[in-house]
Amino acid sequence: MGEPTGFMEHRRELPRRRPVPVRVRDWHEVYEPFDEAAVRTQGARCMDCGIPFCHDACPLGNLIPEWNDLVYRDDWVDAAERLHSTNNFPEMTGRLCPAPCEAACVLGISTDPVTIEHIEQEVAERAWAEGWVTPHVPASRTGRRVAVVGSGPAGLACAQQLARAGHAVTVFERAQRPGGLLRYGIPEFKMEKHVLDRRLAQLTAEGVDFVCSTPVGDPAGAAGAVPARRLAEEHDALVLAIGSTVPRDLAVPGRELAGVHFALEYLKPANLVQEGALGSSPIDAAGKHVVIVGGGDTGADCLGTAHRQGAASVVQLEILPEPPRERGAEHPWPLWPVILRTSAAHEEGGARRWSATPTELVGDASGRVRALRGSEVTVSVDNGRTIIQPVPGAGFELRCDLVLLAMGFLGPEPRGVVAELGLELDPRGTLAVGPDWQTSAEGVFACGDAARGQSLVVWAIAEGRSAAAAVDRWLMGTTALPAPLVPGQTALR
Repeated sequence: MGEPTGFMEHRRELPRRRPVPVRVRDWHEVYEPFDEAAVRTQGARCMDCGIPFCHDACPLGNLIPEWNDLVYRDDWVDAAERLHSTNNFPEMTGRLCPAPCEAACVLGISTDPVTIEHIEQEVAERAWAEGWVTPHVPASRTGRRVAVVGSGPAGLACAQQLARAGHAVTVFERAQRPGGLLRYGIPEFKMEKHVLDRRLAQLTAEGVDFVCSTPVGDPAGAAGAVPARRLAEEHDALVLAIGSTVPRDLAVPGRELAGVHFALEYLKPANLVQEGALGSSPIDAAGKHVVIVGGGDTGADCLGTAHRQGAASVVQLEILPEPPRERGAEHPWPLWPVILRTSAAHEEGGARRWSATPTELVGDASGRVRALRGSEVTVSVDNGRTIIQPVPGAGFELRCDLVLLAMGFLGPEPRGVVAELGLELDPRGTLAVGPDWQTSAEGVFACGDAARGQSLVVWAIAEGRSAAAAVDRWLMGTTALPAPLVPGQTALR
């Protein structure tokens, strides 16, 4: 490393978040610009650790120490080359990934880890600003045609890799524009959509075709739907990157009341308004008392959106107890620690209530929700089973005009393409794939949340890259495409 004692001489720093009273009045990203010299100093903290556990914690196998050192040496061109060699969309992971690499940083054993994620974002943004990100058009074409269903991070990564291998790739997306959850689920204040759009322009220039507003395999015969069997017959391979889109529901009395919505029913129109595709959202938190059920990232996205819409109050419920503030003995380094994390949205306001679950939703005379009744709970584990018990006498009631259900997702939709092709599911309800990423139907592959279950953007990109290599090998007998993962891989490799 260029500065062997840098980890002892410099402390961890991140860019400052814009002041809360300022940022909740707009939808721009929350972080202020970070001085280039400060980024290089953070790169200098990457120590000569011998065995970089950050590599194994990163699903993409990013060459983290290499580009950290190159940033410190002011060699941004080579840093960008190393970064893009393993990651199709580093500007997205640099904004959206929870950074398992940082949890495994050797420096983190005794002090604060290297600011890997933000250095990644800065390298990617420098590459875009300097014009180093250009289309990679293959020198020749194979004559093979591949259809990719779904344009989230897994589908986009898979499509880009296959196009670069010389195949003709068409991405089918049922929404009006490509991007999947990157467009319709991630709010602007976490990632402005020009970040996505410039990458889509690169894919288009590389030969990827996008066919939007086109459901695939819809048995109800929705307008513009394409039969999945027809896609499979007309293409040499079919890749399903359809995500895990069935939301976990709340089975309590009053669920049918007006004003109770799944998180994505709320987030999607809010994003469409910011894109200019919708004049106003049919679900608006302005002046309302909001309760969010679910304490994860999607719940935090709802929280930040409610702040910007002008909610009167927001309470976020989480059924699990409040995590510790520091890594516990049950999650030793380099494992991902379960600790209390405070997002920018939490910093902006609202209350978090732990060890709590709804028991009833109460409506007014017009059939609209007016209150949520719940109970405090205890959580224990017996023989690997999680047991949740209400605490006697610990009931509560919260005033609310809007309830948002952000309790996660159960798997891909069983109807449509899954039913039409008769694809096998695993015990978790996700698409079953073999070691070659192939489903139970020959020539039909799956990757991302559809096969893994609800997960992170970095896992989706890694699975898309790996599935692309498998498809290329299946079509051509060999492949030069990298495959960072095997199906079902978890945590450190």
